[in-house]
Amino acid sequence: MHYMAEDVRQLIERMWPESGISRYGRVFHDTSEFMDIGHGDVMALGGLHYLVIRDESERRFGMEDPKYWVKRCHVLETGEKRIVKLVFYETFNATVGRHQFPCYRSPIKEARILDLVREDPRFMHGFSLEDSQGNNVRVLEYVQGRRLDLQVEAMEVDHEIYFRERFPAILAGYIDACEAILFLHEHGEKHGDIRRDHLYVERGTGRYRWIDFDYAFDLRENPFGWDLFGLGNILAFLVGKGEHTPLSIAEQGLTEHIRVPLDQDDFGIIFGNRLFNLKKLFPYIPERLNRVVMHFAQGANVFYETVDELLTDLRPCLAELGAIPEQAQGGEA
Repeated sequence: MHYMAEDVRQLIERMWPESGISRYGRVFHDTSEFMDIGHGDVMALGGLHYLVIRDESERRFGMEDPKYWVKRCHVLETGEKRIVKLVFYETFNATVGRHQFPCYRSPIKEARILDLVREDPRFMHGFSLEDSQGNNVRVLEYVQGRRLDLQVEAMEVDHEIYFRERFPAILAGYIDACEAILFLHEHGEKHGDIRRDHLYVERGTGRYRWIDFDYAFDLRENPFGWDLFGLGNILAFLVGKGEHTPLSIAEQGLTEHIRVPLDQDDFGIIFGNRLFNLKKLFPYIPERLNRVVMHFAQGANVFYETVDELLTDLRPCLAELGAIPEQAQGGEA
């Protein structure tokens, strides 16, 4: 790295004069020390110059979680906005029931998936390249749209109207998203970090698109099991139009809706305070659909081993609700 050359400063002023950049920082050819790369710096990668606007962050559990290895950038030569993910290795343990297993970040794995889904509209798109030190850097296009969970939460209708009028199209889109994960599994890949904030609704098309593929996991009991439980958590959220815990049920005055007492078997395996037996709260939910959600509850006797098994049970639920799959492609974004 070195202080920014005058010609690069001129490039910023010529290509993006309205940038408002007041700090002309340094040029980085080596991105190893990602904490040193910030606003006003430039990363020289693959023959282009990526001006860093800021670090990305994600909101989890009500707090902003900075991601210092993920940079929001402006490509000076093209004017395009891009997200640049630098190499960051992280390992932690996850738990499903009695099983604990390692999860870790793998830039190479994410690069493989980006190549695999390059033409697939169900996923974010991008490419990988190496910096001067051989670090695998991923350059990502923005998914123009909104997180599915935020879109669902913003629907200002009660649950019954939501379930009868909005949910069928959402379920159709969710099934399409599950088929996308099945595609990865059939090619020996895992998403690795299936959460509801990693599924977006694309503006204009209404298509559901997955983002962030850099987590991997080793679950010997079922190589794709962590992905499946992630899909189950999202499904419960969509069916319930949000998360329902004993506290939230009481705060929303929904306790009187529960005619059969709740017990521990009614709650999720991963998050033990989230209600999965949603039919106890909303009795108009069809039994067939509720049984699918209950495969991810503590009271489950049988768990899904493949996404195909989940889809086999879920597609008849869509037919029972009378949904037309194409409706999912025209939703709000």
